[in-house]
Amino acid sequence: MAHDPDVLERLVPERVQAGDITGEQTLRFHVERYAFAAPHARPGRLLDIACGVGYGTRWLTDHGHGTVTAVGVDLCEDAVTYARAHYANERTRFIACDALHFTDPDGFDTIVSIETIEHLPDAARFIAHIVGMLRRGGILIASAPTTPSVDANPYHLHDFTERSFRRLFHEHGLVEVDALRQVQPFSLVGVLGRKEARMKQVRPNLPAYYLSHPSALARRMWSSVRHGFTNKYVTIAWRAGS
Repeated sequence: MAHDPDVLERLVPERVQAGDITGEQTLRFHVERYAFAAPHARPGRLLDIACGVGYGTRWLTDHGHGTVTAVGVDLCEDAVTYARAHYANERTRFIACDALHFTDPDGFDTIVSIETIEHLPDAARFIAHIVGMLRRGGILIASAPTTPSVDANPYHLHDFTERSFRRLFHEHGLVEVDALRQVQPFSLVGVLGRKEARMKQVRPNLPAYYLSHPSALARRMWSSVRHGFTNKYVTIAWRAGS
């Protein structure tokens, strides 16, 4: 549900509990991504695809360069209902629709997709779909985890590195203009203990998962050696050809 603070993939700013360190860090990181995106947004029409409860969409409307009219799209009806009640205004509206089924013949000057593609079965198809709605010279901004996440997060379907993430977009002739990197330390004890609200939905029985998915264990071990107990993310802004 959109208003449930314990749902790992549904962040609601007003519902993050005091003392929920992971929730507070996650909210800060999401706001930083939208703050990064806002100055890159072009005046005109903006699409925030998989917008969640809409706080980021409204941020882009309020802080984007020039006059921005934003459409936030999310699959979850509850999230969209919450967004309409808390963040809609005359330049910000919300639509409940599957990301791969949403279309708009007029296109967009800016498209934003924050922490989306790791959830989708066919990431390449999704990117091709949204690139098809980007106007000439438009800006596309997207983010993803670049350290393993599929093992711990049952909602994630893909692990990316910065290189593999970039490759998906470069194939469409997009030109990178800026990037934001974020590093989020985590406590192994906190993850295994599941004491924080957002940790309650970490994948159960991780040892059994690793036994049946040895490649996931290998990726986790390599990441821990290379990066320690941290999650890393990248947000990149690309420009379409003019």
